[in-house]
Amino acid sequence: MKLSGALAAAILLPGAVSAQTIQAPLATAHTDEPIAVSPGYRQVWADEFDGKRLDPRKWAYDTSRNKLGWYNNELQYYAADRRENVRVENGHLVIEARRERLADRPDFGGQDYSSGKIVTRGIADWTYGFVEVRAKLACGKGLWPAIWMLGTDERAGWPGLGEIDVMEHVGWDPGRVHGSIHTKAYNHVIKTQKTAQAMIPDACTAFHTYQLDWTADRMLIGVDGRAFLRFDNDHKGNPDTWPFARPQYLILNLAVGGWGGDRGIDAGAFPARMEVDYARVWQKR
Repeated sequence: MKLSGALAAAILLPGAVSAQTIQAPLATAHTDEPIAVSPGYRQVWADEFDGKRLDPRKWAYDTSRNKLGWYNNELQYYAADRRENVRVENGHLVIEARRERLADRPDFGGQDYSSGKIVTRGIADWTYGFVEVRAKLACGKGLWPAIWMLGTDERAGWPGLGEIDVMEHVGWDPGRVHGSIHTKAYNHVIKTQKTAQAMIPDACTAFHTYQLDWTADRMLIGVDGRAFLRFDNDHKGNPDTWPFARPQYLILNLAVGGWGGDRGIDAGAFPARMEVDYARVWQKR
């Protein structure tokens, strides 16, 4: 997900994005190299989704913009603790977007769609490490599933706090997954974002592992053991170019509209789901 527009210089609500619709970025940080957990790392956090419900010791719901409306021209209402939108079943997390109006909810903002967004904010965060999420994505015009991270230092505002988009997929362009890095110096508002894409033809029908390898020297973003994006730390000590020496938290969501709605919304695409087999984090011993 991306944050932009007039609010970009302000201190934003966690996970907030601007009302400007996002266009597909150019490939500016492409690579082709292996990506894997380093031998000296140990697993420090994981959710295998083997229970009967979402584990509140690992995740929280983000519903912060329901009443006012979500940024980026997104059209969904993010429901909290509602099985129709977020549930654990058959060993998988299911985040489901539905075409419905939840007008009886006190924070309803007039949305025609419901969905889910879960975060580890306030529960778990990490500085450096290897993040892996095995997921099957949602397709269809209007859908925008994402696996991403944001800095915990909200005083910095966006993009100063840093954003790591491990995976974004826009439903009107099935099979193309995007990885991106956003900082104060590198972001799409000023057309300097660091981003790249990979083609995964069966991304919406099969599970794939979406991966981030984040060290003090560089970031790699990839899928199934192959990195397609590399972003190097310039080691100038400037948080405008490398705000990533500070903690980040993990976000999983399925948006409706925004970048996914750039070519309209197909009513026949609903209900639509993103399924997650597991989410895991490793760090250096």
